This record gives sequence, structure tokens and C-alpha cells, in this order.
Amino acid sequence: MSTEAARTGFAPGALLLCRAAPASVAPVARLLREPMRLTRAGEAWSVLVPGGGPWRDGTEPVDRVVTGWATALAVGAPWPVLALWWDTDHVGFTLASGFRRPVGFVWLAGGVPVGEAEALHTFAARMGLDPVLDVQALDELAEPDPEADARTRLRGLLAVLARGGVVLPAGLAPGAPADRLLETAARMPGSLPVEWPGRRDAEAERDTVDHDRLGLWMPWTGDPGARALALAQVAAGAPLLSWGLRRRSGGWGWVTAGARLLAHGAAGLAYAFTHPRDWRLRAGSRLHALVRLTSQR
Repeated sequence: MSTEAARTGFAPGALLLCRAAPASVAPVARLLREPMRLTRAGEAWSVLVPGGGPWRDGTEPVDRVVTGWATALAVGAPWPVLALWWDTDHVGFTLASGFRRPVGFVWLAGGVPVGEAEALHTFAARMGLDPVLDVQALDELAEPDPEADARTRLRGLLAVLARGGVVLPAGLAPGAPADRLLETAARMPGSLPVEWPGRRDAEAERDTVDHDRLGLWMPWTGDPGARALALAQVAAGAPLLSWGLRRRSGGWGWVTAGARLLAHGAAGLAYAFTHPRDWRLRAGSRLHALVRLTSQR
């Protein structure tokens, strides 16, 4: 272990922040097929706490894994995803939003910045942060400071995020081991387990997902919006998978993200072709209910 790693004392871990309510995040997060806990992180944010299985065996670094997860989540949903990650030698973040290239920044364990300040400006713009005060605070995080170690950098980043509405629950402090964070999240009131459902659970979820704001965009609805999203997922998943396979090392996260986007997009397209009238029937039933409600007033 390096001197910087011993000074930091971080075991690998990560948090995934999504700008959406837990009810909207849960259906999309299940596509990652990674056991997680989900809870609120402010009025407009939710936080996913992964168990860290993919990086525990040491075959894939945590930053590449969570970058792939964040990309998959952001492409499959209409809200941005911010991944905070750390290991024994580095800390950093990655912001994924839609089909745009992810942006992030890294600090060494001793707090030395590694990256371009311009990346922080792009991050601030995509997050909707204050272009003066918040950008100035981010610029300070990109400047060398012998008194600022990795923990100080993370605290500074969290202070900026707090002004953007991110409020991490007590106990979910970046830098803690993944298994400890998962146990802490599991004890929190209102936290939800996120797991890949079995066949029967998936069928039950299809019957109830329409009550969620994201329900109209899930593949089993078969409506035009869902088909468009499925096509977008296939278009994004193919190059991600190809790029990850071409990498001799460190491509696991991209391969996973690409494969899951392709699988989900293909499922959506398959449902659209096999159930072409489902969305019309659903729309008709909703219209009928609206007419009945209006006539009763």
C-alpha cells in the first residue's frame, strides 16, 4: 500500500445519485442486476448504495464499474446520474446525462487533483449549479493544496452538491467501505431493496408500473415513447459494448452497460412488435376513465 493510500485509508466503494424520486429510480436500477439499497438524498434526489460485488475480487476498478452503471442508468432514464467513488489511491466522481459523454474528475489519495478544470465547468453547467459561486468553489477543488487530502476534497464537493439539492442521509459518508454503507442504508426507514425480479415479480411489476411517472416509458407498455427509448438504448448499447470488448483491460463496466442497454432495448422492441395494440388499449382505457371522471363533476 502506498503512503497516500495508507493516509487515506479508503476501502473501495461508491454511491450513485439520481435526480429523481425513488419510485422512478427503482424500475431502472433493477436493470443493473446488482443488489443495492435505494433511499432519498434530498427533495429531488435519490441515492443507490451498491454492495460492490464487481470490484471486490479486484478484477475491475471501482471507477470503471460505476461509470458503466451511471451511463446505463442515465441513457435509460430522463434524469442525470452522479457516481461518487473512491478506492485506496483515488477519489472522484462521474456525471452521466442522456447520450452525452460522461464528465468527471479525480483526486489522488493525498488530495492532488488529476484532470482539467474545464471538466468541472462542464459538470457545473449540466448540474445547473451557480455559474459564479459554485464554479468558483469547484475551481478551488482543482487547485493544488498541500493541506487538502482526499477527505477534504470530498467534503468540498459535497458542500457544492448540497447547494444543488443533494442531501446524503446521515451514515452514508463517501469513503466508507461498500458493505458498511449497504448495511447502514438497509437500516434506514423508507429505504428500498433493489434487486433483479424473478419472472413472476416482473409480471406483477408490469401491472403496477403505470402508476409511476416512468411507467409510460418502460418497454412493456409498447407505446411510441417506449419504442423510441428502446431504439435509443440499442443505438447507445452497441458502441458501448463494442468499445468495451476492444479494450484489453478495464472494459468490464462498459461491456456490462452496453450489454444491458442492448438487452433492454431489444426487449422493448420485441414487445412493441408482439403487442402493437397494447399502448392504444391503455390509452383508450385512460381516456375512458377521464371522460367518466369529468362527467361525474
